[in-house]
Amino acid sequence: MAGQTVFPFARPLGRMSRGRPGLAMAPRVSPAALRVPDPLHSQLEVSFPSGHPQIFVHEGARQSLERRLAFGAHRPVFLSVTDNRRNMISYANRGGVLRARIHHMFLDAPASVQDALVQYVVRGDRSASHLVGRYIDDNGHRIRATRPVLTPLNTQGAAHDLYAVFQKVNDTYFGGNVDALITWGKRGRSRRDEPRRSIKLGSYSAVERLIRVHPVLDKKWVPRYFLAYIIYHEMLHHVIPSSHGNGRRMLHPPLFQSRERMFRDFDRALAWERSHVGRLLRS
Repeated sequence: MAGQTVFPFARPLGRMSRGRPGLAMAPRVSPAALRVPDPLHSQLEVSFPSGHPQIFVHEGARQSLERRLAFGAHRPVFLSVTDNRRNMISYANRGGVLRARIHHMFLDAPASVQDALVQYVVRGDRSASHLVGRYIDDNGHRIRATRPVLTPLNTQGAAHDLYAVFQKVNDTYFGGNVDALITWGKRGRSRRDEPRRSIKLGSYSAVERLIRVHPVLDKKWVPRYFLAYIIYHEMLHHVIPSSHGNGRRMLHPPLFQSRERMFRDFDRALAWERSHVGRLLRS
């Protein structure tokens, strides 16, 4: 094949298996890769020079996939591992060398998927293309956000530390695998003589992979378990995509609702919200 071929990422679709909540989702980054944190949002004091790499890759895993490609192509292969948002696979034959750029999700893919990847890159096999495409769909949660967050994150509130609560929920219910960002949102403008009629306590932006929590919850009288429930709800949006049924979009499909009820303080949190909604609206 001459020229360059690109396999784009088609649609974000993550699937979750049944079982213990902490084991239900794959890590967003391959175990053989480490995504470099955005210095703007990192919780650590990390400093990298300009033009730093997007990820650090386990060289042994990269070489293993490179050898598999070379064995199937019967020619030298130069493999680059990427953390691209859109193009998961691209390759070109130049001067007798196959140059491939492959997303890191394939480093720990099952052998059957890696074999299909080879067949697709080397021969353009259609059935292999379908298998590779399904694997990309199933691992859409490993792809970076499509729109960067341009403002610094604010997680330390006057009464609650969002990041600490997020980490606790992440470890308890998701095995520490959710790497969404989180921040207190901006307080909406409202006239003091006109109390709120409704309030959105949390939101999730899929394009930014960002959870925003309404600052009205940063009060000492708001229990930590209720704040944890709001964060848990938005984290579920991060790992369970909306679905389409009967011609309409379902933000809370049955899988979402069943997972939401796994929150240990689910009934308690809903009861607290019902009894304090007036106070939240007035705050």
